[in-house]
Amino acid sequence: MSRILVVEDSPTVLYMVSRMLTDGGYQVMTAKDGEEAMTLAIKERPSLVLLDVILPKLNGYQVCRRMKSTPATAQIPVILITSKTKETDRFWGMEQGADDYVTKPFDAQQLLAVVNRFAPQVGATYGK
Repeated sequence: MSRILVVEDSPTVLYMVSRMLTDGGYQVMTAKDGEEAMTLAIKERPSLVLLDVILPKLNGYQVCRRMKSTPATAQIPVILITSKTKETDRFWGMEQGADDYVTKPFDAQQLLAVVNRFAPQVGATYGK
């Protein structure tokens, strides 16, 4: 089973994304700030990280850059999920090593399709 680390400081968004992924057949771990995200990524080695950009302690760009420059986490795909919609925001996210960039608000099917590209899960059938 694919394990996904969801990093989000909004309790509502964290619950919504975690529930959607769990219903889609994924195992979910959560973190509420950038430091906790780095600690969990190194310790747990998830299949994928869904990472908000605006976070306390370390922002998502910093976490992504650190993950991609740390040998233990460099190969873990990172998808940035954010309300930042400018093309420059996407550019900087990809410059930090992000594998994809999804803007809020997002459709559950859209997010699951992106997640499934990086962490395939047999039977990911959310909403069917």
